[in-house]
Amino acid sequence: MANVIKLRKGLDINLTGRAQEQMLPVKSPTEYALVPDDFLGLTPKVTVREGDHVRAGDPLFVDKGCTEVSFASPVSGTVTAVERGERRKVLRVKIAADAQQEYADFGVKDVAGLSAADVKASLLQAGLFGYINQLPYAVATRPDTEPKAIFVSALRDKPLQGDFEFELNGQEKDFQTGLTALAKIAKVYLGIGAKQSASALTGAKDVEVTVFDGPCPAGNVGVQVNHIDPVNKGEVVWTVEPTAVIFFGRLFNTGKVNLTRRVAIAGSMVKQTGYVDALVGTPLKQILADNVAEGCNVRILNGNPLTGVIANDESVLGAHTSEVTLIPEGDDVNEIFGWMLPRFNDFSTSRSYFTWLQGKKAYNLDARLKGGERHMIMSGEYDRVLPMDIYSEYLIKSIISGNIDSQEQLGIYEVSPEDFALAEFVDSSKLPLQKIVREGLDILRKENA
Repeated sequence: MANVIKLRKGLDINLTGRAQEQMLPVKSPTEYALVPDDFLGLTPKVTVREGDHVRAGDPLFVDKGCTEVSFASPVSGTVTAVERGERRKVLRVKIAADAQQEYADFGVKDVAGLSAADVKASLLQAGLFGYINQLPYAVATRPDTEPKAIFVSALRDKPLQGDFEFELNGQEKDFQTGLTALAKIAKVYLGIGAKQSASALTGAKDVEVTVFDGPCPAGNVGVQVNHIDPVNKGEVVWTVEPTAVIFFGRLFNTGKVNLTRRVAIAGSMVKQTGYVDALVGTPLKQILADNVAEGCNVRILNGNPLTGVIANDESVLGAHTSEVTLIPEGDDVNEIFGWMLPRFNDFSTSRSYFTWLQGKKAYNLDARLKGGERHMIMSGEYDRVLPMDIYSEYLIKSIISGNIDSQEQLGIYEVSPEDFALAEFVDSSKLPLQKIVREGLDILRKENA
């Protein structure tokens, strides 16, 4: 029987526009792109040139600090551009897709007979190893790290996130194969939600299943690590997104790299919500074609409203993106004496508005901050929504002040920026907490290099 961990701290934000369990059509684009910034912690070195022909699974770039780790092309075709920004930073590698797709053949493998070294070698050869992240530092890991455990969270509970059980339909075999492969390297912990009932999750083999019963952010892999096997200085755990587990399973079952994701299309500014099957690197304008509501300015997010990245006309589906959300920008809203109004349609965690009397109401929130950045107030706001055994407000202060010794004592090795997404949402000081944590982790990583 699975172990059950009940969490009391957290906050569920019910937004309008949750993705319906239906598939939406998407036309295959003619051009794709892979973005190095989707893989945190690496310095990309491009291994192809404009005009080169690549197969699906062939490397487009490698990690300059560890050239064993390459990143596979999602499609076969001709490299049309290597776009660079300031100081020649690689922004994306574009590929014009072939009409008939050609795949690099890595060979079908029976994972039951593989060793840990064999699994690592297969993922490295196919350009998929970079989809594995690690704690500490919340960056893409390297093959020379020895994890004490591997964590996979199949629970998506942030506002407007997709349902992984729906994504899993028809891909149960690949998911189990991926879990079995990871279990060859280290003990695997699979975190699921109390309401999830898919047998591929509750009855997963070769892993230890833990049920997390509580509000968001129970699905955060960092929260799950904190409650099962916390990270101490000098230790490393790997974290793998559940769709990446499917990628790994497909590789071993078919011998090919297939980076197709089932992505939720959600938000109040979507005409028709649902799911699409799309390759990593598919242009968002192709995914959202003719499905954006009119009437006000729209913010498109590569991800969910708490942790997603603002998209533009050039944006493509991210390597770790499980949903694309559209919400009102809010820059066209004018409120006279807005602070005095009862606000029957606005959400408040402090019961400032009468909406707390309306039960589980769905809210159509826009992207406005509704306030400016100000001095940090020690009010306990963060701790009420962060179910981790750390002093979160003191940790943020130590990062801002640059006190590395204090950061280590307060548990910075256990956290990732997404763990502070809810705290950032409720923060009355309007501090960019995720950015602060990311900068703190980057500095600490350089100091310990």
